[in-house]
Amino acid sequence: MELVFDGHNDVLLRLWQGRAKGVDPVVEFANGASEGHIDGPRAKAGGLAGGLCAIYIPSNGDFSLKEPDANGHYSTPLEAPLARQPSLDIALDMASIALRLDRAGAWRLCRSTAQIRNAMDDGVFAAVMHMEGCEALDEDLDTLEVFYAAGLRSLGPVWSRNNIFGHGVPFAYPSSPDTGPGLTDAGFELVKACNRLGILVDLAHITERGFWDVAKTTDQPLVASHSNVHALTPVARNLTDKQFDAIKESRGLVGLNYAVTMLRDDAQDNAATPISAMVKHIDYMVERMGIDCVALGSDFDGATIPAELADASGNQKLVAALKAAGYADLDLAKICRENWLRVLASAWHE
Repeated sequence: MELVFDGHNDVLLRLWQGRAKGVDPVVEFANGASEGHIDGPRAKAGGLAGGLCAIYIPSNGDFSLKEPDANGHYSTPLEAPLARQPSLDIALDMASIALRLDRAGAWRLCRSTAQIRNAMDDGVFAAVMHMEGCEALDEDLDTLEVFYAAGLRSLGPVWSRNNIFGHGVPFAYPSSPDTGPGLTDAGFELVKACNRLGILVDLAHITERGFWDVAKTTDQPLVASHSNVHALTPVARNLTDKQFDAIKESRGLVGLNYAVTMLRDDAQDNAATPISAMVKHIDYMVERMGIDCVALGSDFDGATIPAELADASGNQKLVAALKAAGYADLDLAKICRENWLRVLASAWHE
């Protein structure tokens, strides 16, 4: 079995939502859940040895993609910006769940690549605390210091909505990722603070102008934790060849997003999407950037994924498809975990 370290999931969101209904998050993760994509037993069955676990503040109301028109096109308006104080409360709730899981031994909250490797060696899920959209942070970044002390080691300045740090891309097809402004002045300061502390800066969900703003500011490898190929699926969330070239030059990486809307030629939210579509996107990225810059970023618990995979227990089906497509064992090790560990070590000043 090829162990996988995954660049993005929303399991903390699912556990937080379950806790609001009276479900103990430790019990749900440790013993298995009837819903969602990730828990301890399913992760172990699929070789999912760890990943970046997102603190994500849901939008007000139920978010859903806008219905496609007669041509299959859609453009979902950006969600309204969120107020900071309730966002901070939710972020602290999710961080507390991550810490409780660690204390209970249900997973291991890791702050270094050595800790990730040790957890994988011990057969314990290696969780890294990530923040997807920084609505919980203040402009002076005092709260960033607190979250760092709690274990935060990765963040994306924006989700697909705007905040005080920058602008996000909408969920739209067909669409360029160049949909609006990039970082704000506060966003530039956030990137500099992440460089100083050793927090990975994630470029998923940011506008193309924001991508280039980060690229000219950061001293880290460029990383898009869960994004795919715009030339194959022209949604605003996917990356252009020019962006791939910059990621390659920085020795960064892109994590393949399992979301079917970012894999399919028609960008529709249809789970009847073959694993071959995933391989097609990986092939393109490997050809454009090289094997050292391609990884996995599933978006488990945050998106519709191919029904053939079903959940975290199906990860080895993707591994088998890549092997059948000609990827050697060393290549698979890089895609599945080693590229992530290399980039994290660089961002974390190891």
